[in-house]
Amino acid sequence: MKLIFAGTPEFAAVALQSIIAAGHEVALVLSQPDRPAGRGMSLQASPVKTLALSHGIEVFQPLSLKDAEARKKVAAVGAEVMVVAAYGLILPQAVLDLPRYGCINIHGSLLPRWRGAAPIQRALLAGDTQTGVCIMQMEAGLDTGPVLLCSNLPIGPDDTTASLHDGLAALGGTLVVEALARLPLPAEPQASEGVTYAHKIEKVEARIDWAKSALVLDRHVRAVNPCPGAQASLGGQSVKLWRATAQAGQGEVGQILAVDRKHLLVACGEGVLAVSELQKAGGKRLPVQQFLAGNPLKVGDRFDLSI
Repeated sequence: MKLIFAGTPEFAAVALQSIIAAGHEVALVLSQPDRPAGRGMSLQASPVKTLALSHGIEVFQPLSLKDAEARKKVAAVGAEVMVVAAYGLILPQAVLDLPRYGCINIHGSLLPRWRGAAPIQRALLAGDTQTGVCIMQMEAGLDTGPVLLCSNLPIGPDDTTASLHDGLAALGGTLVVEALARLPLPAEPQASEGVTYAHKIEKVEARIDWAKSALVLDRHVRAVNPCPGAQASLGGQSVKLWRATAQAGQGEVGQILAVDRKHLLVACGEGVLAVSELQKAGGKRLPVQQFLAGNPLKVGDRFDLSI
């Protein structure tokens, strides 16, 4: 099948690799413009652009697809379908209508739950026990289109956004190849009940509120791993928490109740958070034993209640 692929981050690159491996003709790849990144803030190509160029595929990086010249370039391909995955630009109706089979999207949730930009993080924060991937026929609304294929993925008690991302990316690659092989597929309208929106995670949401329960903070730490990382403060110094689990117990909120080689036990509004991996500002992520070697903490020390 002759197609256009539109995507930007690693999640999308996994799907593009699967499509290429399946033998489809990827005639054009759309990706976000290069962005400054790294210590030197030099312009960096997206994972999708890097992969496409390594396979000799033309890459087009318009600032908008509302521009007539951009739409003309997309139309000139004569693609049978456009596959979209975490692209980052709105596709106007004129673009959605161009390919014979329209535009299909790889979305990392079980629609209509968690439409929007951050479905993985929101599923973890909410304590969902499963997520999945939907292949959706795109329309003008935000992730409102009918579903062509769907597959579930369980969320384990140790899953982070990083681990779920990798699982969902692999699942999305498998599912979109199946969908392409079976087009045209019957489209199932999304249910009107159970609609939730996965708004983008803001940096302020990374802050730990020790007055919350340990169960909620356990999910919080996993949801913002790897980005932006759960933010706490100890003696006015910024500390990120990377791994933690909820345990029974009680004490003064934010206070360290016990210290051993593997954990710091910190009292929460309900229960205790056993922190096992931390990072001081400007330092490396460290297991508790190594962290304590340079940052001695003792029972009775207390995390700041506000940042």
